[in-house]
Amino acid sequence: MSHSLSLRYDRQPGRHPDDDPTGPFGPFGPGGPAPAQPTPWLDEQLFGRRMLFLRGDIDAETAARAAATLLALDATGTDPITMHLSADQGSLTAVWTLVDALDAVKAPVHATAIGQVGAAALGVFCAAGRRSAFAHARFRLAEPKVSSPGGTADQVVAEAGRYLRDLEDLVLRIAAATGQPRSRIEDDLQSGRVLSAEEALSYGLITDIVTR
Repeated sequence: MSHSLSLRYDRQPGRHPDDDPTGPFGPFGPGGPAPAQPTPWLDEQLFGRRMLFLRGDIDAETAARAAATLLALDATGTDPITMHLSADQGSLTAVWTLVDALDAVKAPVHATAIGQVGAAALGVFCAAGRRSAFAHARFRLAEPKVSSPGGTADQVVAEAGRYLRDLEDLVLRIAAATGQPRSRIEDDLQSGRVLSAEEALSYGLITDIVTR
């Protein structure tokens, strides 16, 4: 089941991971109802810690909200911004909205992968200046899904052309971040290769694995 991406917030101190209502064992995990909207108190706490949590598929609304948060954090100071990301899909158009914001902020951004990051969301992850992953995180190198275009034949052709240009930008972004040749990135995206945290470290996708 596809879940809308939401801005995640720190769980309260002293809570067990299994108590996380948005976690795999919580009532708002996969198959459960949508989590409640963050409270203003949690918004304030997370903003004060310069942290941003992204979970689920990246759509236009969430990308715009996350981009606005990044720009607001950047305006408040130059201390590093921490972004935790768990997103396996997303719209290429929405992803580039967020990537442009990441490119614009002057504060350093440290991205940490939790769960699985894949397809278009890899563009967001690779836009961060420093990239880490939890030990059991996974990276799915795959071509983003193509939305079913409507309209006239000319409009369909134009949409296909935009997708191919955005896909090329994604390939170049991943290649620049990892140091891998473009041809290898293209092959891995076509095959849907999945990397463990250790493999992602060797691949150049991350610089370190989060440890205790």
